Amino acid sequence: MAIIVKTENPEGLLNEIKRAVDEKRVELWSYDSSGDFSHTPDKWINRAWLRPEVGDGELRFGILGTKDAPMTASLYSAYHGYFIEMLLTHLDKYFLTAAATAKKTAPDYF
Repeated sequence: MAIIVKTENPEGLLNEIKRAVDEKRVELWSYDSSGDFSHTPDKWINRAWLRPEVGDGELRFGILGTKDAPMTASLYSAYHGYFIEMLLTHLDKYFLTAAATAKKTAPDYF
């Protein structure tokens, strides 16, 4: 259930995502001091996080769950779908493809 974004500059894309959040061009996402992203609408905030991992030619986001709530299909599909939507809407010039896996995939943690 990871998001895998193919890009020529994974570190640059990650920096652009953070810049878009900081500049309020992206309003429905935040990131914490660990660099993990959370969806900010009341229904979803702090129920999971997407942790970025820079790789060769790709930027992966693994989903992190909470200790006291199970990871549900609704939760991971919302986080993956809304995050990819944000990338396509605001940062499409920085990547080639974005995909979500259907099964637990590195670097997922739940």
